[in-house]
Amino acid sequence: MKLTDFKFEIDDLNIPEEPLKKRDSAKLMVLNRAEKTIEHTTFDKIHEYINKDDVMIYNNTKVFPARLNGKKEKTEADIEVFLLRELMPENMLWDVLVEPARKIRIGNKLYFGEEDEELMAEVVDNTTSRGRTIRFLYEGPNQELYNRLDELGKMPLPPFIEREPVEEDKERYQTIFATERGAVAAPAAGMHFTEELVEKIKKKGVEFLPTTLHIGWGIFRNVEVEDLTKHRMDSDNYFISKDTSDKINETLKKKKNRVIAIGSSSCRTIETSVMASGMSKPGTGWTDKFIYPPYDFKITEGLVINFHQPESTRLMLAAAFAGYDFLMEAYEEAKKNDYRMFAFGDAMLIL
Repeated sequence: MKLTDFKFEIDDLNIPEEPLKKRDSAKLMVLNRAEKTIEHTTFDKIHEYINKDDVMIYNNTKVFPARLNGKKEKTEADIEVFLLRELMPENMLWDVLVEPARKIRIGNKLYFGEEDEELMAEVVDNTTSRGRTIRFLYEGPNQELYNRLDELGKMPLPPFIEREPVEEDKERYQTIFATERGAVAAPAAGMHFTEELVEKIKKKGVEFLPTTLHIGWGIFRNVEVEDLTKHRMDSDNYFISKDTSDKINETLKKKKNRVIAIGSSSCRTIETSVMASGMSKPGTGWTDKFIYPPYDFKITEGLVINFHQPESTRLMLAAAFAGYDFLMEAYEEAKKNDYRMFAFGDAMLIL
């Protein structure tokens, strides 16, 4: 498949800037791959499509306030630093983007916060034309530094959200599963779940299993090559426990039960864990797995996913799972029925 296969106009789409107050009141489109049927319902009824002994895989990554407004030493020039990922916790080194980058050089000191409680960092390396490596000059444990960054930072809302982030976004741009700090983008599909809905699903005999994939800013990077085989994903840090892998493998061996991934990040994690035998292997590391049609899914048998942007890697993953023509039909249905699109939008359940 080519990049142009995944282009569509977004001018007339319903793209919300904020999440629904009641998370599970979102619309849900249910796609049956075998029968090629489409149903329309609401997310709070997703339990009706999940069977006893199915397992649902969620991503427990937590988005942190990664946007810092500060000043450059001496000139007092305003700068914005976007914390992409922590490189070396023991040295407080971070990979960042800086705007305006042309004013920032190795050795510059950067200041954040009020004068009497300033947080200082030093630029130690150039990584790209915009990117830098900085070291926070902080005397204290890392957890104290994280707390300080959380106080000073703003949430990194997706680039298609035009409004500025507000304090409430620190809670609402987050899933109920979020426990492991490290992402700069939320697992959008997981944002529809509430504690009450999870309990309702569990009562059917369904188990929720955690994985971790710290979603990086690369998830929003445009695919720029027509030949998809030449696109390279940015690497994201992942972790899958022995307990999660063992239970996935038990479910696969039963055959009649399904492994359902909540979101593209959970799907990428479990598909990254596949061994030659087709079973899941526990582990941690970095994954640049790019899933696009055609792809032979070894573990994923169901997928909860939002409606994503044209030419995005998440759209391509959904097309690989649902089938390209069937997914495009679903997107046309979504447009006709005024589904909310993208990060704060509605969802699909593909079975």
